[in-house]
Amino acid sequence: MAADIDELTQLAFSVHESPGVFALLVGSGISRAAGIPTGWEVTLDLVRRVAKGQGVDDQADWAKWYRDVNGEEPNYSNLVEQLGGTPAERRAILHSYIEPTEQDRQDGRKVPTRAHHAIADLVASGHFRVIVTTNFDRLLENALRERSIEPTVISSVDALAGAEPITHSACYILKLHGDYRDARILNTDEELRGYPAQYDSVLDRIFDEYGLIVSGWSGEWDHALRSAMLRAPNRRYSMFWSTRGKLGAGAAQLVSHRKARVIQGSGADEFFVGLADRVKTLDATRRQNPASIDLLIASVKRLMVSSEDRIRLQDVVAEEVARILQILAQPDLGPPTQWDAETVKQYALRYESALESLASVCGVLGRWGDGADFELVLDTLKSLEAHAATITTGNTHYIAFRSYPTVLTITCYGVGLVRAGRFAVLHRLLNATLKREHKEPARICDSLFLWAWEGGSSDGVWRAVLNKPNHLAPLSEHLFNTVQRWGGGRFLTLTADASLVFERYEVLASLTHFEQHPLSDAQQALSQENNFIFMPVGRSGWNSKNSEQIFAELESPETKAVFAKAGFAKDGDARLSLFKKNFFAIARRMRWG
Repeated sequence: MAADIDELTQLAFSVHESPGVFALLVGSGISRAAGIPTGWEVTLDLVRRVAKGQGVDDQADWAKWYRDVNGEEPNYSNLVEQLGGTPAERRAILHSYIEPTEQDRQDGRKVPTRAHHAIADLVASGHFRVIVTTNFDRLLENALRERSIEPTVISSVDALAGAEPITHSACYILKLHGDYRDARILNTDEELRGYPAQYDSVLDRIFDEYGLIVSGWSGEWDHALRSAMLRAPNRRYSMFWSTRGKLGAGAAQLVSHRKARVIQGSGADEFFVGLADRVKTLDATRRQNPASIDLLIASVKRLMVSSEDRIRLQDVVAEEVARILQILAQPDLGPPTQWDAETVKQYALRYESALESLASVCGVLGRWGDGADFELVLDTLKSLEAHAATITTGNTHYIAFRSYPTVLTITCYGVGLVRAGRFAVLHRLLNATLKREHKEPARICDSLFLWAWEGGSSDGVWRAVLNKPNHLAPLSEHLFNTVQRWGGGRFLTLTADASLVFERYEVLASLTHFEQHPLSDAQQALSQENNFIFMPVGRSGWNSKNSEQIFAELESPETKAVFAKAGFAKDGDARLSLFKKNFFAIARRMRWG
């Protein structure tokens, strides 16, 4: 089953992976937050102004009043045509709704919004170059100029004739209805019934050659623009349509015709800021598209079915390991100039973006493997650790952190094994040793698990990564969030409580770590009041509901036999009793801080 990907995130991947491929189509909704009214709001205000001029009292619903008096819906085009006999007069009417006064500027009205600035950021980063708009205002141009971008603005046929071609422009804005400071604006039904042939030619090219992102445009009244979209023959790139509410019949027709993907529930500010943030994160982390990861996982699942495909399965995993090692060897993941919480956060994001595919594959191997997967995963872990060991001098914190990809992969595989109930393989994993440069070989549970891993020993650093300054088990929590995000639709499927699966994995790893101490030494150490033996404990240390359930499983005759058969608690009840005492002693200390 593929992981669910929200439409905005998928759009961000498309924009990130294909810079300059998408054009924007924006309408009055994008400027609404600036205090510039939409066409409908202008219409109602014109109704009010006309009525007040005729001595009509204030009405609670000017649209209803107009319908009652005139027997038809208020029509912006008709009102503007009645009030302004010439294009210049109509431009003057519109001017007052768009041009900011000094008070507007002081109050932050009629100036670029967060959406305009987010678009300018995406233009500056090269992700957008072509913008089609039905708006008369200049908020987009102003936002772009604040970023030192001078756009090519087409607001008339004359401007089009002498303009720089689309392909040579850093930012090309086609203002279909004109500019509010130009008398040649188009805003009546008659004027909007058809565009000049030159505009149609440009629109045909844009709608054919670019993907399209629509926001703030109703799709109902601009007849010529609707016609241009309907006659566009090619759908070589996707179309996305952002809308706060339900689409009207006209927009729904366009969505159906272009097979567009609808992104509902957010206004223009939230939509473009969210898109810009996601694209910026993808640029920084270079995260792989989840769709391609799910394709890889589907291939792995298919190859796992037949023993005849085992060689190909190994080849697929080996190819992915080789690809990951190339990413990990890139200069921007080399030794940093300084190592602080912010640096750790950036390195963690880069490692996670690189490892999502491979770690998820290992989670899938743990969840659905049949035994042959263990050596394949172990070879993968050895390759990751061998790469980590290629740098052994310099900042010791950075050197330790280079094993984070291994930690991520171990965690996903281990959680997949627990989800499948493959506890004997989990015991093998936790007791497996990985060669470490200039160090004695150590079991995975003693060197790459929570606090026992040198890179996980600083709660302060991981609290900064988690962005929770007081969390009791920040590394464990961050790993849980990561595994849940990656594994939800891949190797944690049909799991009612992912946290219980994850914490069951951690408790069994803690038990394996605890088993390094001879029983007699553990008995002596824990005979002293308030004493305990160092042992990594994760989020179950504060999540008493889950820890109590897990220990009930360990003590139940039925499940205890299952764990014992898998190799856990080889000293029987005596080991389990000491482990429980040690676990809750550490848990109490965690809660006290």
